[in-house]
Amino acid sequence: MKKLIPSYVRVPLIFAIVFGAMEYFIDSGDHPAFIKYPMVSLFLVVFLFLLVAIEIVISAVDSVTNSLLTDEQRKQIEEAQTISFTQSKWFQKLMDSMTRSKSIEQESDVLLNHDYDGIKELDNVLPPWWVNLFYATIIFGLIYLVRFHVTGDYNQAQEYDQEVAAANLEIEKNKLLSPKEEITLDKVTLLTDAGSLAKGKEIFTNACAACHKPDGGGVVGPNLTDEYWINGGGIKNVFKIIAEGSKNNPTMVAWAKTLGTAEVQKVASYVLSLQGTKPAGAKPAEGVEWEEPEAPDSNSDKEQQNEKKESNQDEKNEAEKK
Repeated sequence: MKKLIPSYVRVPLIFAIVFGAMEYFIDSGDHPAFIKYPMVSLFLVVFLFLLVAIEIVISAVDSVTNSLLTDEQRKQIEEAQTISFTQSKWFQKLMDSMTRSKSIEQESDVLLNHDYDGIKELDNVLPPWWVNLFYATIIFGLIYLVRFHVTGDYNQAQEYDQEVAAANLEIEKNKLLSPKEEITLDKVTLLTDAGSLAKGKEIFTNACAACHKPDGGGVVGPNLTDEYWINGGGIKNVFKIIAEGSKNNPTMVAWAKTLGTAEVQKVASYVLSLQGTKPAGAKPAEGVEWEEPEAPDSNSDKEQQNEKKESNQDEKNEAEKK
């Protein structure tokens, strides 16, 4: 069987079409779908494997079939394969149905009795595709005229207002269904409840595991399970790097706009819950060992405040005496 497109072109082309379709239809935010969702990468690998396997099977079947043919049958197939695409019978029939043109031998059937210094005129018909398209535009124009200029249906401005109103309604509905609390760097705290950590783990698996491994051991990104941190440890530093991204590493993008600060807090809390898990095959430590700063002594703070008040009072008394 003659193949119009060779396998080394057909396989990458089909794979590229499927890859583009998945990226278009899967909402993956700022990251490509095959990075954000590991199952997409797995599907693409399996799909490519199947494409190659199918091509190998088809090639094997063609080889076996060719070996079973007689010399005369092989000769007939070779002669058929020498016919170009534009000379094939089905292509010729398609062009005849679309153009209804006459061959040179049939020109006498459409020859008009007009002769201009030896130049003769043929009465060829218009191509059917052109005629049908022209009729379709007439029908469309009549429907449009009646709908928008006779019956007074909506105009473009009204349609725009309707779409904006529907979009605003959908936005308000989403806010009511899933309100997002805004968490700032000053307000962020370490979450320890099971629900928050489970949600953080889900987001981490989908968005972060490609660079840090599902267990946090690190691949492209650093190991998140040891005591060493490149941008500082603790809930505030981890929250900041996830929310705002890293200026030194473009791969670490800002996730606050995509996930929302409340979800970033859950991811940061889950990351810190991985401390000390020591997964197998983890990357070597990077950065500086992090130690949580000690909380200030409340008694010493009160003493400092009292001393400050006494000093202010003394200065006030001196000013009154003068």
